[in-house]
Amino acid sequence: MDHLPSWLLTQAAAHAHRLVGDGFAEVGARGYHYRLLESLIADGPASQAALGRRTGVHLSDLVGALNELAADGYVARSPDLGDRRRNVITVTEPGRERAHELAERAAAIQDELLAPLSARERDELAALLRKVLAGASRRTRRV
Repeated sequence: MDHLPSWLLTQAAAHAHRLVGDGFAEVGARGYHYRLLESLIADGPASQAALGRRTGVHLSDLVGALNELAADGYVARSPDLGDRRRNVITVTEPGRERAHELAERAAAIQDELLAPLSARERDELAALLRKVLAGASRRTRRV
Protein backbone atom coordinates (compact mmCIF):
# COMPACT_ATOMS: atom_id res chain seq x y z
CA MET A 1 0.00 0.00 0.00
CA ASP A 2 2.84 2.41 0.63
CA HIS A 3 3.21 2.88 -3.12
CA LEU A 4 -0.17 4.70 -3.24
CA PRO A 5 0.09 8.43 -2.50
CA SER A 6 -3.55 8.48 -1.37
CA TRP A 7 -2.82 5.84 1.27
CA LEU A 8 0.31 7.69 2.40
CA LEU A 9 -1.61 10.98 2.65
CA THR A 10 -4.36 9.31 4.65
CA GLN A 11 -1.90 7.79 7.10
CA ALA A 12 0.07 11.02 7.43
CA ALA A 13 -3.16 12.99 7.92
CA ALA A 14 -4.32 10.59 10.65
CA HIS A 15 -0.98 10.97 12.42
CA ALA A 16 -1.13 14.76 12.08
CA HIS A 17 -4.70 14.79 13.37
CA ARG A 18 -3.66 12.85 16.48
CA LEU A 19 -0.71 15.17 17.12
CA VAL A 20 -2.84 18.30 16.70
CA GLY A 21 -5.63 16.94 18.88
CA ASP A 22 -3.29 15.83 21.63
CA GLY A 23 -1.10 18.94 21.41
CA PHE A 24 -3.98 21.37 21.74
CA ALA A 25 -5.72 19.25 24.38
CA GLU A 26 -2.64 19.63 26.59
CA VAL A 27 -3.44 23.35 26.84
CA GLY A 28 -7.23 22.94 27.04
CA ALA A 29 -7.89 23.80 23.41
CA ARG A 30 -8.99 22.25 20.15
CA GLY A 31 -7.78 22.84 16.63
CA TYR A 32 -11.02 24.65 15.82
CA HIS A 33 -10.23 27.20 18.52
CA TYR A 34 -6.98 28.14 16.83
CA ARG A 35 -8.53 28.24 13.36
CA LEU A 36 -11.41 30.46 14.48
CA LEU A 37 -9.26 32.87 16.49
CA GLU A 38 -6.75 33.23 13.67
CA SER A 39 -9.52 33.93 11.18
CA LEU A 40 -11.06 36.59 13.39
CA ILE A 41 -7.67 38.25 13.82
CA ALA A 42 -6.70 38.06 10.15
CA ASP A 43 -10.06 38.78 8.53
CA GLY A 44 -11.99 40.64 11.21
CA PRO A 45 -15.35 40.11 12.90
CA ALA A 46 -17.91 37.94 11.15
CA SER A 47 -21.31 36.37 11.52
CA GLN A 48 -21.28 32.74 12.61
CA ALA A 49 -22.26 31.64 9.09
CA ALA A 50 -19.52 33.71 7.43
CA LEU A 51 -16.96 32.52 9.97
CA GLY A 52 -17.93 28.92 9.30
CA ARG A 53 -17.55 29.42 5.53
CA ARG A 54 -14.19 31.11 5.72
CA THR A 55 -12.71 28.57 8.15
CA GLY A 56 -14.34 25.45 6.77
CA VAL A 57 -15.76 24.59 10.21
CA HIS A 58 -19.17 22.91 9.92
CA LEU A 59 -22.00 24.74 11.67
CA SER A 60 -22.58 21.90 14.13
CA ASP A 61 -18.94 22.11 15.28
CA LEU A 62 -18.77 25.88 14.96
CA VAL A 63 -21.46 26.67 17.51
CA GLY A 64 -19.87 24.44 20.15
CA ALA A 65 -16.39 25.83 19.55
CA LEU A 66 -17.67 29.42 19.70
CA ASN A 67 -19.55 28.64 22.91
CA GLU A 68 -16.31 27.36 24.43
CA LEU A 69 -14.33 30.39 23.23
CA ALA A 70 -17.02 32.77 24.51
CA ALA A 71 -17.19 31.03 27.90
CA ASP A 72 -13.44 31.57 28.29
CA GLY A 73 -13.69 35.22 27.21
CA TYR A 74 -11.76 34.75 23.95
CA VAL A 75 -14.56 35.92 21.66
CA ALA A 76 -17.59 38.16 22.09
CA ARG A 77 -20.97 37.88 20.39
CA SER A 78 -22.97 41.00 19.62
CA PRO A 79 -26.10 41.61 17.54
CA ASP A 80 -25.46 42.42 13.88
CA LEU A 81 -26.68 45.99 13.45
CA GLY A 82 -27.64 45.23 9.85
CA ASP A 83 -29.58 42.07 10.70
CA ARG A 84 -30.56 41.56 14.32
CA ARG A 85 -31.26 37.87 13.68
CA ARG A 86 -27.51 37.33 13.42
CA ASN A 87 -24.65 37.68 15.86
CA VAL A 88 -21.28 39.11 14.97
CA ILE A 89 -18.29 37.31 16.49
CA THR A 90 -15.31 39.43 17.54
CA VAL A 91 -12.01 38.36 19.05
CA THR A 92 -11.21 39.88 22.46
CA GLU A 93 -7.79 40.89 23.76
CA PRO A 94 -7.54 37.67 25.82
CA GLY A 95 -8.51 35.87 22.58
CA ARG A 96 -5.57 37.50 20.78
CA GLU A 97 -3.27 36.35 23.55
CA ARG A 98 -4.75 32.85 23.37
CA ALA A 99 -4.28 32.80 19.59
CA HIS A 100 -0.61 33.66 20.11
CA GLU A 101 -0.23 30.81 22.61
CA LEU A 102 -1.97 28.41 20.24
CA ALA A 103 0.21 29.58 17.33
CA GLU A 104 3.27 28.65 19.36
CA ARG A 105 1.68 25.28 20.17
CA ALA A 106 0.84 24.74 16.47
CA ALA A 107 4.44 25.49 15.50
CA ALA A 108 5.70 22.93 18.03
CA ILE A 109 3.24 20.37 16.66
CA GLN A 110 4.46 21.06 13.11
CA ASP A 111 8.05 20.58 14.26
CA GLU A 112 7.15 17.24 15.83
CA LEU A 113 5.19 16.09 12.78
CA LEU A 114 7.87 17.10 10.30
CA ALA A 115 10.94 16.23 12.38
CA PRO A 116 12.24 13.74 9.79
CA LEU A 117 12.35 16.47 7.10
CA SER A 118 14.86 19.22 6.48
CA ALA A 119 13.65 22.83 6.24
CA ARG A 120 13.86 22.61 2.44
CA GLU A 121 11.87 19.37 2.40
CA ARG A 122 9.23 20.91 4.67
CA ASP A 123 8.82 23.84 2.28
CA GLU A 124 8.68 21.47 -0.69
CA LEU A 125 6.08 19.25 0.99
CA ALA A 126 3.90 22.24 1.85
CA ALA A 127 4.16 23.53 -1.73
CA LEU A 128 3.19 20.14 -3.16
CA LEU A 129 0.25 19.79 -0.77
CA ARG A 130 -0.97 23.30 -1.69
CA LYS A 131 -0.79 22.25 -5.34
CA VAL A 132 -2.82 19.09 -4.68
CA LEU A 133 -5.41 21.08 -2.72
CA ALA A 134 -5.63 23.78 -5.40
CA GLY A 135 -6.30 21.08 -7.99
CA ALA A 136 -8.99 19.57 -5.80
CA SER A 137 -10.57 22.98 -5.28
CA ARG A 138 -10.70 23.65 -9.04
CA ARG A 139 -12.30 20.25 -9.65
CA THR A 140 -14.88 20.83 -6.92
CA ARG A 141 -15.91 24.21 -8.40
CA ARG A 142 -16.47 22.61 -11.83
CA VAL A 143 -18.85 19.97 -10.46
